[in-house]
Formats: sequence, C-alpha cells, structure tokens
Amino acid sequence: MATVSIATPFREAAATEPRAPLLEPAGDILYEVVDDTIRELPAMGAREGYLASTLSRILSSFTWNNGLGHVVTEVLFLLVRAKTLQRRPDVAFVSFERWPRERPVPAEPAWDVVPNLAIEIVSPTNLANEIVEKIEDYFSSGVERVWVFYPSVAKVYDYQSPGSVRILAPGEVLSDSAMFPGLEIPVTDLFPSGVPK
Repeated sequence: MATVSIATPFREAAATEPRAPLLEPAGDILYEVVDDTIRELPAMGAREGYLASTLSRILSSFTWNNGLGHVVTEVLFLLVRAKTLQRRPDVAFVSFERWPRERPVPAEPAWDVVPNLAIEIVSPTNLANEIVEKIEDYFSSGVERVWVFYPSVAKVYDYQSPGSVRILAPGEVLSDSAMFPGLEIPVTDLFPSGVPK
C-alpha cells in the first residue's frame, strides 16, 4: 500500500508556504474557497445525501476496524495554503499515515491535511466543468484517488488520475486494493434500483 507520512515532501512544503489569511464566509453556509473567492455550495438532495451516508457508513466501518484511517462527510480541507485552496468533498478518507489516530482533529474551519480519497456525488445542479476542476485540484494537491458518483445514471467514475478513469455500473465492483485491501463494494448495492426512470 502506498503510504504518505506527515513528514512527506508535500506536507513539509505546506508548513513552509506563506501563510495567506484564510477566507471564511459570514453566516453558516457550506462553502469552498477557490482563487481567493468563497463559493457557496448547494445542499445535497435526499438521494445524494443518502448515498453519501451509505458510503460513509461502509468506509468508516471498514477503515476503523482495519486500522486504516478516518472517514468524514462534508469536511472542508485546506489543500493548498499558498493559494488558500479549500475543497469540501462529499465524503473523504484520510489515512492514519497522513493524520495519526491519536492526533486530535483541529477545531478550525478547514482541516489542514490532504485526504487520500475524495468522493463527489453529482447532483442535478452540479456543472460538468465544476466537477472537472475539482478532480484536477484534488490530484494536483496530493489526493491519490477520486470517486465520482452519478446517481441519475447509476454510474461510478473511479479516477486514478485526471486522465485515467474506470467507469463502473451495477453488476461491477468498486475497490482499491492499495488503499482499502480486501474491501469490495458492489455497485448494485449503491444503486439498488439501477437507473432512475
């Protein structure tokens, strides 16, 4: 399994980057920060929220029981401090190599760690260019894998890099033997009714 410790080059670089002031919106909204601009995020619909909860439950149980890491939903991550780039995946996995089990998660608006896996669940209000931009930001900051779920067509796009993707449909299995050895998630279990009519 490829692991990254806190002392890896990208974490050391983060510690030495200029500390630009982090932007925070007024009020209690879901947001990201891109190009020094706060972008408000729409709330997920019931279908998308249910899928996020299901993925979180499956991954949380597996990763905690196997001593692999933390799984969180809708947490804001500080990906690149110098650019104040902050992204909020719908679900994310942070390995214990990147953030040890015993280290407290800080009480800050954005968690200053790059997740190993970022998961996006596409809603009808999401634009294609926004999803592509997020995928590129994730990989350029050190995310190892990105899963993008399209509930409206019952498909999962499993990105190993911005230009390498495997498209899965019901009947196939979602897995990552390096990150989650032994875990196999049948896509049919995530989209039990297949493609919505």
